[in-house]
Amino acid sequence: MKKLTIREVRQSLSHLDQLLAIEGEVMITRRGDPIAKVVQVISKRPIPSHRDLRDGMKRIHKGSETILRKDRDER
Repeated sequence: MKKLTIREVRQSLSHLDQLLAIEGEVMITRRGDPIAKVVQVISKRPIPSHRDLRDGMKRIHKGSETILRKDRDER
């Protein structure tokens, strides 16, 4: 974790995203005392495609109307 003073943060604000990509976390200090911690929000995981999600689901061999009818009849 990198420690920066408020002045250093103001000077490096334009490339803060690059600094976070390298360091992961940045601690901001005032007169040596920590006042804030900046962490990345965006994860680098790829968003799964709809095909991957559908392929991961278990197939139902009955029609939905059969399942709904059975559910209604049981009540």
